[in-house]
Amino acid sequence: MTSPQPRTPAEYVERALCVLAHPDDVDFGSAGTVATWAAAGTEVTYLIVTDGDAGGFDETPRERMGPLRRAEQQAAAGAVGVEDVRFLGYPDGRLELTLDLRRDISRVIRQVRPQRVLTSSPERWWDRIGASHPDHMTVGESTLRAVYPDARNRFAFPELLAEEGLDAWTVSEVWLGASPRADHAVDVTDVIELKFAALKSHVTQVSHMPDLEGFVGGWMRQTARRFGLPDGRLAEAFQVVHTA
Repeated sequence: MTSPQPRTPAEYVERALCVLAHPDDVDFGSAGTVATWAAAGTEVTYLIVTDGDAGGFDETPRERMGPLRRAEQQAAAGAVGVEDVRFLGYPDGRLELTLDLRRDISRVIRQVRPQRVLTSSPERWWDRIGASHPDHMTVGESTLRAVYPDARNRFAFPELLAEEGLDAWTVSEVWLGASPRADHAVDVTDVIELKFAALKSHVTQVSHMPDLEGFVGGWMRQTARRFGLPDGRLAEAFQVVHTA
């Protein structure tokens, strides 16, 4: 009996939705990949669950941090060709796995109708504990529950259909960032300047880093080597889960 052949990600999708906890999460882990999708004609939407109001490294008043980070994320999105950026406004650092969060993510899935969803892994990565922020894990798990079964089941959160006219939608694949089970790498060498431009838009988060490009480029080179790419290449890695 032969083993089934592993499924590979779709080469192209019309629409993709990136669901992340904080402004800058998508840019540190996935901006290069998003840039390749946008360049290929995929319509990408960002859904950021919090405003990042607990972030920053200076004395910026807390009431100013959320609006600042929203503006930074808008600028970063534009750098890689993304125009549609949405925020849910949940409190930074205090996310919990709730039905409200699942419903709110399901709503946007039904609005955008993406074939691909990118989010953070819900699995704790013990060898890279910094990648496993509780908010990241909560958003990853909430998004997976929204993908299956909520968004595809017209009887889940029936108010989305009855009151908002949002019919069920089935997502075909989910890409999980910062996953200890990553099985797919994207070579982003040719769009690395777009990724760096996106990252540098997050002034409140990266202005204290004297060598941002060296730091980020270093672990992207390690990722490329781990997946067998030629020397000097840069890569972002994901666990791809087929959901349809």
